[in-house]
Amino acid sequence: MKFEEHNPLDNKIYQVLDPDGKVVLKDDIPELSADQLKSMYQTMLYSRTIDEKALSYQRQGRMLTYAPNIGQEAAQVGSSFALEKKDWLVPAFRELGAWLTRGVSLKNIYTYWYGDEWGSHTPEDVRVLPVSVPIASQLQHATGIGMSINIKGEKDVVLTYVGDGGTSHGDFHEALNFASVFNAPVVFVIQNNQYAISTRRVIQTMSENLAQKAVSYGLPGILVDGNDIFAMYNATKAAVERARNGDGPTLIEAYTYRLAAHTTSDDPTKYRDDKEVEEWRIKDPVKRFGNYLKDNAIIDEDWEKNTLSRLEEEVMATFEDIEKNSSYELEDIFKYHYEKMPLQLQEQLDEYRAYLKGGN
Repeated sequence: MKFEEHNPLDNKIYQVLDPDGKVVLKDDIPELSADQLKSMYQTMLYSRTIDEKALSYQRQGRMLTYAPNIGQEAAQVGSSFALEKKDWLVPAFRELGAWLTRGVSLKNIYTYWYGDEWGSHTPEDVRVLPVSVPIASQLQHATGIGMSINIKGEKDVVLTYVGDGGTSHGDFHEALNFASVFNAPVVFVIQNNQYAISTRRVIQTMSENLAQKAVSYGLPGILVDGNDIFAMYNATKAAVERARNGDGPTLIEAYTYRLAAHTTSDDPTKYRDDKEVEEWRIKDPVKRFGNYLKDNAIIDEDWEKNTLSRLEEEVMATFEDIEKNSSYELEDIFKYHYEKMPLQLQEQLDEYRAYLKGGN
């Protein structure tokens, strides 16, 4: 894959596998071993299982607000798989597949969403920054790390993510401008899941696509099928190689879809209809890649079934261990905002305690 062959102004999407997992660009199948392909797919299955269980735990009152990644697994796993161990990952808050790929443990991830900030404390050899909830603010951090890499004369690369809504924030434009001017080795991935919470992408900007925003900052941009793990891997790998060779930043738009809610505090039925969701469910990235692997005899149904069973057991055991051994109480979230808890927070805390006891 060569960036000069993909002009975002042409508004053409780069794709290697179609929604059924059939190859559309034979020459662009990446040179990955069977073990690597199975590792990628297992991480996608792991991400999906973690999400589904987390949604259940949250609805049971056992976990705080959660941001699911369902439907965006290929965009995350495919891109992060292109990094080397020494590279940096700078996430927002919806990058579960990338965290897993880069070696962040499920215990860390669930601990964070359980409400304990110690979940953000990763080992020193895992170069992943903590969750960044303020929209697009993480891009400034990524650019800063990239600039420092240049100053130190190193060959590391930074991969960072933002949602489509984040491209409407000043931080996005400032980060791209600085990265371009200072030739920072940063790969920017926009996870365009079509909605900034409830605001459709089509009314956020008049650009035909978000990859076009690279043009004004003088850096390569590409529009990629974000549900195609091979397309995401190829585009990111090429961008990473550019950055490592001293050719500066790249902007990748992963055109995907959020199949679940924005967070567990959101009701997506208020702003989109079931027909739209079902149209995108046909393009499910997990099923697409699974079909490819089965069609090419890399895995079979038994492998998939056994892997899912093992992952589900691991996810459940991890969360139960956190519940049993964590010194953090879920109600602590109410206690430390003010020196003296205001009346409205006390009422919410009382209501929560009653809920846990089965009251009204």
